[in-house]
Amino acid sequence: MKLITGLHHVTAITGNAQENIDFYTGVLGLRLVKKTVNFDYSEVYHFYFGDEYGTPGTIMTTFPYGKDLINGRHGKGMLNTTAFSVSIEALDYWMNRLDQFNINYKQPQQRFSDEVFIYLEDFDGLGLELVFNSKDERKGYKNGYILDGYTLKGIHHVEIWLDAYERTAALLTTQMDHKIISETPDRLRLGTEDLPGKYVDLLSTPSALKGLAGRGTVHHVAFATPDAATQLEMVERLNAYGLEHTEVKDRKYFTSVYFKEPGGVLFEIATSGPGFDADEELAFLGEDLQLPPQFEEQRPHLTEVLPKINYPTEKYR
Repeated sequence: MKLITGLHHVTAITGNAQENIDFYTGVLGLRLVKKTVNFDYSEVYHFYFGDEYGTPGTIMTTFPYGKDLINGRHGKGMLNTTAFSVSIEALDYWMNRLDQFNINYKQPQQRFSDEVFIYLEDFDGLGLELVFNSKDERKGYKNGYILDGYTLKGIHHVEIWLDAYERTAALLTTQMDHKIISETPDRLRLGTEDLPGKYVDLLSTPSALKGLAGRGTVHHVAFATPDAATQLEMVERLNAYGLEHTEVKDRKYFTSVYFKEPGGVLFEIATSGPGFDADEELAFLGEDLQLPPQFEEQRPHLTEVLPKINYPTEKYR
């Protein structure tokens, strides 16, 4: 059995909380599956966006620290682009939708033999792609306002820039159950399977500036493991490989172990359960502020200091 089954989520450092809600649920049409707080700094929200269930591999999460947070810089040693998977038939629809809401994007480009993609950025400058392909059987979130069958199906791949990608590729292929899927002179695609939601793209960019953390950059990428037992097996692999890591952290909806890969990107190993319905019913995911037990006594204070948000966002429907 594979200890790593694919991507779990991507977590970004962002600015304004309402703009996060507007972009990811309004423009992109994802579901807000959880409204909680940063478990390491409770006065900042932690939003989780994904499909109807918050299925691993569909989840984008944000820490909206506020508009005063200094902008980061895309560059090497960083995950610079998170790509979402969309039906191949939806290209014109999405270009029209982005035009409708004045979202700037680059014109469609071809990658490998079976992908067309467009690059865009969210309201914080976070690098995103929509990848139009015919491989993805996931259904996406039927939100009632994006044409059925044209919704985002989940994460397609993540793109990491590195001085050189050999050591990162070695970690992924020897310890994290990835294999080479495709290769071009400037891109190495690895995956646990040849399916969207399973891919990591590595780019060798020695002449690029070093990336700087801040608003509009990715904090970490999480890889999915089935359960606590497989997570501990992964910890044993990390120990044998000589990589330092955190203890297992309880994130309520999954447990996590964090470590830096050789190129400097923060990786997480996250369990696939217990899932986002652990503290609220599926039909009502994301509607109320959910807190871990250690912060529950702070609820009156947090309700006061956290920004007020409007959800759902009506202007993009």
